[in-house]
Amino acid sequence: MKQVKKRVFHIIQIGTVDDLPSRSFDIFIVCVIFLNLFATFFATFSISEGARTAVNIVEWVTVIIFTIEFLLRIWTAEYLYPNRRGVVAKLRFLISFYGLVDLLTILPAYLPLVFPSGAVAFRMFRVIRIFRLFKINAKYDAFNIITDVLKVKRRQLFSSMIMIFILMAAASLCMYGLEHEAQPEVFRNAFSGIWWSASTILTIGYGDIAPVTTVGRIMSMMISFLGVGMVAIPTGIISAGFVEQYQKIRDLEMESEEKELRFVVSKIVKEHKWCGRKVRDIVFPPQILLAVVVRGEEELVPNGDLTLEKGDLLILTAGRYVESKSLNLRELSVKEEHPFVGHEIRDLDISRLDLIVAIERKGKVLIPNGSTVIENGDRLVIYSRKKA
Repeated sequence: MKQVKKRVFHIIQIGTVDDLPSRSFDIFIVCVIFLNLFATFFATFSISEGARTAVNIVEWVTVIIFTIEFLLRIWTAEYLYPNRRGVVAKLRFLISFYGLVDLLTILPAYLPLVFPSGAVAFRMFRVIRIFRLFKINAKYDAFNIITDVLKVKRRQLFSSMIMIFILMAAASLCMYGLEHEAQPEVFRNAFSGIWWSASTILTIGYGDIAPVTTVGRIMSMMISFLGVGMVAIPTGIISAGFVEQYQKIRDLEMESEEKELRFVVSKIVKEHKWCGRKVRDIVFPPQILLAVVVRGEEELVPNGDLTLEKGDLLILTAGRYVESKSLNLRELSVKEEHPFVGHEIRDLDISRLDLIVAIERKGKVLIPNGSTVIENGDRLVIYSRKKA
């Protein structure tokens, strides 16, 4: 059952190119999302009873699929958060962003069944269905570039928004001073000009509130020109962020050197002299590194306190050989401009099937943990669980 649970976890997560069931599941879920959204929009039209029944059937079938997926993610949460077990891992998933998105996508369908007397009131919760679009973002890493750009450029965007709000407040005060006497019912106070300044600066231009004095119109034109420039600032920041992000992806291979490692698998038997000993007490030959210990269905990153047991499979690597092409270990040398530099391992955007098991830094081998920060010049030993 443990092996089945682990395989289910790999299938429902974002799939790799060589994992056909996982990729097929991703495509299937995206199709279900679009089908559900189509049914949601189509239900707002005036259609016949037969068509409405068909739409309701489609909606309930897709909601049941979402529910099964949600339950599977709760069931396998311990593999998503390996440092947490049991109920703690499940609660951690439930309060995560995508856990809440999954919950909100199915909640509007079940609330009227639990509270039938409030079915009419629960109709307002149908707007929550739009959160299903975030499930597409969870399935395709390309969409995550949007959130990455907003995260990287958040300070510049915040500064530009502050400038826009300052201009809106200044414009509102100016127009109140110029137009209050001519239009006391329209510009009653400084706050009454906020709507006018927002529609003018953001180039909406409804025209329901407009200056009538000559000086007010001249000021309005000046503010309109300033508004065009101000609104263009966050647009330019986001556009530049997209260009930088795609350039980093394009230059990833140029900024790093990746090569395969030769490895040897050794099994610990009862008579083995390493059986029952801690890793720190074992003297390995020069250039030999204990990369991974496979114990049953688990892959353990060895540290000094790990005690080797009977039945353990030791994956030993010699980092100076590169002839073999079919390995589960590879070495990645990061340079100054590499996107990993300066980030903790837990924050790295790498496949969940990959583990950074060792770091060679200035001639020393480090056993990393989640808080280890990648530095310029590091050589990372990466273990792929998919190939092991």
